Amino acid sequence: MTIERKQPKPKTCRNAACSIKFVPQRLGQAVCSPACALATKEVNQEKALKSLAQAGRREIKVRKEKLKSRADHLREAQAAVNEFIRLRDAHLPCISCDSQPNDHDLMTGSRWDAGHYRSVGSCPELRFEPLNIHRQCVRCNRNLSGNAVEYRIRLELRIGADKVDWLEGPHPARKYTVDEIKAIKADYRTKTRELKRAAA
Repeated sequence: MTIERKQPKPKTCRNAACSIKFVPQRLGQAVCSPACALATKEVNQEKALKSLAQAGRREIKVRKEKLKSRADHLREAQAAVNEFIRLRDAHLPCISCDSQPNDHDLMTGSRWDAGHYRSVGSCPELRFEPLNIHRQCVRCNRNLSGNAVEYRIRLELRIGADKVDWLEGPHPARKYTVDEIKAIKADYRTKTRELKRAAA
C-alpha cells in the first residue's frame, strides 16, 4: 500500500514586485525564484536588524531594571503619584495660596508641584497617600517650605476636618517592598492614563 504525499498548496511570492503564484519546492520557501530571493534580501535584512535592535533595547531595559536601587524605585513611584495629583487637581488653585494657573503655566506645566501636607521626611508612611498630596505652586511648596499653615486651612475646606485629623493622627510605620513600590507606580500610571483619556 502506497501513501500518497500531499502536494504543497500554491503560495504568493513574497517579492512585492513579482507576487505570482508558485508551488513551493521545499519547506519554508517564500519566493518563486533565486532572483526574487535576491530582490527581497534587503527588506528581510532590514527587518532582521530592526528585530535585533528591539531585542537589544529590551535586554538593556531589563538590565537597567535589575540595577535599580530601592531608592530609585521610590523616586519613580513618587513621580508617577505626583503626575496623577497634578492632573487630578488641574482645575483647582494652589492648595496654600489659591493662585490660579495662567496661560503660560498651562502650556509649560512648570509652575506646579504636587505638595505633601505631611512631608515625606516627617511621615514617610503617607508619602503615596492622595489625601496628603495636592497641587501646589512652586513658590508655596519650595520657597515657603510648603506654606503649611495656609495649606492646612484650605485642606480642611477641601477634604473635611475628619480627614485632616486622620492625616495628622498617628500612622503605623510602613516599609514598602520593591514589589509594592512597583505596583504603586503601575497603579498611578494607569490612573493618569485614565484621567488623560477622560479629559480628551
